[in-house]
Amino acid sequence: MGYVVFLSAVAAIGGILFGYDTAVISGTTEIVKAQFGLSVGLEGWYVGCALIGSIIGVLLAGQMSDSLGRKKTMLISAVMFSISAIGCALCKDFSQLVVYRMIGGFGIGVVSIVSPVYISEVAVPEKRGMLVSLYQLAITVGFLLAYLVNFLILKGARADEPGMFNAEYWRGMLGCETIPDLLFLAVIFLIPESPRWLVVKGREANARKVLSRIYTTPEAVDSQLAATFASLAGEVKTDWKALLEPGIRKAVLIGSAIAILGQFMGVNAVLYYGPKIFQDAGLSGEGSLLSTVLVGVVNMLTTVIALLIIDKVGRKQLVWWGVGGMIVCLLCIGVYFAWGSQLGLGTYFLLTFFLLYVFCTAISISAVVFVLLSEMYPNRVRGRAMSIAGLALWVGTYLIGQLTPWMLQTLTPAGTFFLFAFMCLPYLFIMWKFVPETTGKSLEEIENYWRSL
Repeated sequence: MGYVVFLSAVAAIGGILFGYDTAVISGTTEIVKAQFGLSVGLEGWYVGCALIGSIIGVLLAGQMSDSLGRKKTMLISAVMFSISAIGCALCKDFSQLVVYRMIGGFGIGVVSIVSPVYISEVAVPEKRGMLVSLYQLAITVGFLLAYLVNFLILKGARADEPGMFNAEYWRGMLGCETIPDLLFLAVIFLIPESPRWLVVKGREANARKVLSRIYTTPEAVDSQLAATFASLAGEVKTDWKALLEPGIRKAVLIGSAIAILGQFMGVNAVLYYGPKIFQDAGLSGEGSLLSTVLVGVVNMLTTVIALLIIDKVGRKQLVWWGVGGMIVCLLCIGVYFAWGSQLGLGTYFLLTFFLLYVFCTAISISAVVFVLLSEMYPNRVRGRAMSIAGLALWVGTYLIGQLTPWMLQTLTPAGTFFLFAFMCLPYLFIMWKFVPETTGKSLEEIENYWRSL
């Protein structure tokens, strides 16, 4: 089990980069907007441009991981993160900044597909939910790291002095991603290729060698190999057309639906525009960033809880209770912005329900989505199917990143949060009606479920 945890932890470091690259933007938006004279539309483009790279990344990630292997694909994503971080720190103008942000977004898109897939393929069934959740935990660590770096750099910055940690402190915020990226680059070389990918490529001896370090007996290794071979037996189609088979097509559509709907429930709006929302509520710039640090702490600690209980409580139970709590919190936040002054509600009311909202999100949809998407597709099409679901996720994320400034201005903060609360309802319906409980089932058993439809 220690070896499996090690493999999963290494792959999960990609989640730290994912989280840092996603959240660091929140501390740079206002100064970049002021320095380059950005309109509301260009502000949304600055936040959303990385997501264009993410969409391209997820489109290519499945093909890359199925052709090159999970390990080499993670290496490529790590290189993209390095280019992005260094380029953002040294860029000469806004156009270059956008290009380097898109390169980093490409790395996010790739790693968001390949890391959960790798973990799911080395994990034993009874611990797979917990191990894949390590990736989500790593994302929250990245969020918190970005929030802390933003807060510390802003606190120490001197506006009257030049440099990437003073007048242009946004460069330091974006450039500090180089540190965790170098760690990711180094440790990837310490892990083997996915045994399931090796089997698909006909490299049984290599797969057996990896599995012998995961399972304690030769019988268990043989059983796992036999199950994988059985799931591949008789399969001849390995291209995109395989996704159109009835059971697989339904799984892809359902996975895409929960991926894109999850973005319209306010999660990334909070991540990208948390400081702006807190400033609109009356907090100072430093106070708003400190509040975002609290959001990051709650997010990370709650993900630890989710990691420990996801294989015991089950994926769907976490969603029921968590999304129900999200609806209540979003409605309360909307009430604060709509009638807070008349009701005498202070900023502590807002912060309380913001933190409760983050708790409910982290213990439900954030913990479950990557687990479900990484385990609900057959071996031979897992990379491509994950790319489709990932594309849906990143399209939704891009739209939220692009539209949130407009919604906050046009719909008002109150209307924006009421809309997020309403969007929780179709998500709950799909989870209730169409998504099976996958807790404790092997990947091959889950595949057989979709084939039976």
